[in-house]
Amino acid sequence: MNEQQHDISTRMMISLMAIAYVFSFAIRMIWVYQFHDNPEFYWNGQLMINTNDGYTWASSVQNKLYGMHEHNPGIRNMWGNAIIFFTVFFTKFTPFSLETVILYMPTLISSLVVIPIILISRLYKQTLWGFFAALLGTIAWSYYNRTMTGYYDTDMFSAMAPMFILYFLMKSTMDFTPKSALYAAIAIALYPFMYDAGRSIVYAMGIIYALYMIFYHRKEKVTYISMVLVFAALVPFHLMAPLNYIIKIVLLIGIYVFLQKTSISQKKLMITSGVLLFLFMYFGNVFGLIFGKIMSYVSTGTAAEGLHFYGVHQTIREAGKIPFEVFANRISGSQLGLIISLLGYIVLTVRHRAFLLALPLVGIGIFALWGGLRFTVYAVPIAAMSAIYLFHVVATMVSDKKSIYTLLMSILTVSMLYPNITHIIAYKVPTVLNKTEVQDLEKLKNISDSQDYTLAWWDYGYPIWFYSNTNTIIDGGKHQNDNFIISKIMQTTSPELAANLSRLAVETYVDSNYSIVTDTLFKNGKKDQLDPNLLFDELASGSYKLPSKTRDVYLYLPYRMLNIFPTVMVFGNLDLTTGKQERKVTFYPARAVKNSKGVLTLSNGIVFDSRKGMLSMGREQVPVKYFIATSLSKNGNIRLQSQRYHSNGEYVVVFMKSYGKFIVMDQQTFNSTYVQMFLLGKYDKNLFELVVASPYSRIYKLKR
Repeated sequence: MNEQQHDISTRMMISLMAIAYVFSFAIRMIWVYQFHDNPEFYWNGQLMINTNDGYTWASSVQNKLYGMHEHNPGIRNMWGNAIIFFTVFFTKFTPFSLETVILYMPTLISSLVVIPIILISRLYKQTLWGFFAALLGTIAWSYYNRTMTGYYDTDMFSAMAPMFILYFLMKSTMDFTPKSALYAAIAIALYPFMYDAGRSIVYAMGIIYALYMIFYHRKEKVTYISMVLVFAALVPFHLMAPLNYIIKIVLLIGIYVFLQKTSISQKKLMITSGVLLFLFMYFGNVFGLIFGKIMSYVSTGTAAEGLHFYGVHQTIREAGKIPFEVFANRISGSQLGLIISLLGYIVLTVRHRAFLLALPLVGIGIFALWGGLRFTVYAVPIAAMSAIYLFHVVATMVSDKKSIYTLLMSILTVSMLYPNITHIIAYKVPTVLNKTEVQDLEKLKNISDSQDYTLAWWDYGYPIWFYSNTNTIIDGGKHQNDNFIISKIMQTTSPELAANLSRLAVETYVDSNYSIVTDTLFKNGKKDQLDPNLLFDELASGSYKLPSKTRDVYLYLPYRMLNIFPTVMVFGNLDLTTGKQERKVTFYPARAVKNSKGVLTLSNGIVFDSRKGMLSMGREQVPVKYFIATSLSKNGNIRLQSQRYHSNGEYVVVFMKSYGKFIVMDQQTFNSTYVQMFLLGKYDKNLFELVVASPYSRIYKLKR
């Protein structure tokens, strides 16, 4: 069957785009349907979002709309970020609330990926191929996970925007007109506005484009006109947004008009494109950026010079190595689907060499095997087009009848859609916080000031901004060396150290113009570097002279940190001078799965004999010093019942009756700030004041 037979009218193409877009939108409403009747997931009359990072952008929107967070150094510029710009626009000029806009904007924006997919297929007069590919590409596992309803983050632009760039770059190699290169250049110029974190991908696309044009069209003058436009778009320069983007686009249009109206020799165009390439490579720090991105995700060690901190990427699942099965599922929905996609891409590039321009997107997807889950999203649209193209080749070989072709393509596409939709139905991601947790932060908002600080683990930084209008030291985007500070506060057995380090950290952070606290306090990496252990001894003894109090400081201890507390402790359980672990930590939350005459078998395999006070941990039998049962009263108070077993016991077992959870821990961890102040409700009333208490969080105000 002749491939050209399947071309359709422009009106029909637009209709297919609309159908694919509605399909994408409808699939993303499954999550809404699953949780629409759960009151714990609602706030201000709307479902809450399901990604922590979304709250940094939402807080920046609050700043622009309501003047909140005026003392928060992490607030972003509206004109420099499309996600903030469009959210402010939709909230201000539509009847929808901010909560509704941030909930549905990922669905509205990410579904636009169907347009470039179909347009690319249109270049080859195979719009139906693009339509079926769009159905798959917009809901495939990884792309869905990072653009689902409620996943309010810049990921909604991450793969969609490069696909538009790819379309225009491919178009310029086929119609061979500078106008298509101009459109590609404008799309490249706007990309940092939409997804600045993906600059390295666009840089790679620009380099591949130049190599492609030189290899296949080096004798053509249009090649160098196109390269001038693309490289001019890639050369970074920084002015105050939005002037940066406006000036760049005006400059690109000016270059295009100038080159169209003047007769410049091919040699001069070659020299100009070469100069622009050099400027792009130099000012864009291309190799440094790409290498730095790679190293930031594959490096797991501590610092080579200065103090030795724990690397955060070791604890983030999306930034670590992944098994091939997970890799395949993320990109194509199954291992068989990925094999089909790989074969399809080979066939696609053999038949249509312009798809070599997609190599950076394919390459960054493959890098996910080492770099982590987040990189798979870039390869999804190309993988979808490749798999469906292979089906297209098979279908055209089977029959030259359009009806049979369409039927076969539908069946084969559904076979690829099925595992992805099955995943979507099962992917019941909860909201970041529940209603009670938000109510706790709302109470904090009512008693605090916007210049105050709430000390919490970095996972909760952005939600704390949004709901309490207070500031944090670490958050989802700034969680490197200062993780040590918060971890040390959470795990220290000294209330004096916890209180004094809290005050010192906050005042140092503000006074140093929001510099990294640990590097400032310890002069990390400098010739006069200090020994942190000496400072901690002084803080614990109270001999250190604290800076004057300029604002209130709160300590946020949530229940949801219980399961990750061992990970939190890793960052502070270090001798910074050597990078070595200070002690072995035991902290095992679990539920009882069997109770036989007082012998409890826990879900993690540990057996607790409550009659003898003994723990069976693997083959080891160890004595328990204390067994403590806690229960919550209606007013938030914690009632304790304690039983002492062995004076030489190294372990403590805590049973949280109200949660149905047991925690087995070593004695030093039992005496930590988090365990004492959250699990047991015990604290030094001279140092802290309990200001918010609920089953989900306890918030303390620092008195000094």
